Formats: sequence, structure tokens, C-alpha cells
Amino acid sequence: MARSTGPILLVGAITLTNESIVHGKPVDWRIPIATGAAAGIFALAEKGFPDAAVALAWLALGVTLLIRIDKATPAPIESMTNFLEGK
Repeated sequence: MARSTGPILLVGAITLTNESIVHGKPVDWRIPIATGAAAGIFALAEKGFPDAAVALAWLALGVTLLIRIDKATPAPIESMTNFLEGK
């Protein structure tokens, strides 16, 4: 398994969990499909640019945690903060 696969799979899992489980929206099947495609693309990119592909995968994970994907759905960090504050 490529070194970038773990962070990319986490991006998909966090996004899907935040939307479907935390906020009760129906499962958007584009997320797992895009996650699988991105993991494959990053694994291929890692053969030519190993350090850059891994760094970009970790950057994508950080951005996913901090930035809203959908305007109506809070970012995962916002959701966790609201949960811990009891909102």
C-alpha cells in the first residue's frame, strides 16, 4: 500500500461520516467513489513524485478537517467542537 493511501482514505471516511452519521444526511455515493479514485491516482503519482504525493495527501486531510465541503454542513472540527460543547 502506498504511503498516501491512508490519509486519502481518512479524507473520504471523515467526509462521509460527518455528512451521513453526524448530520443525518443520506449517503452521497460520490464520496466513496471519488475516494477510491483519488487513492488510486495518489498511489500512481507516488511512483513519480513520492514525497510530493504524500505531502499533498496529508494536506488534503488537514483541509478536510478544517474547511466546509458543503455550506450547510459544518466542517468536522466544527461538528466535534459543537458536540463537546453540548450543542
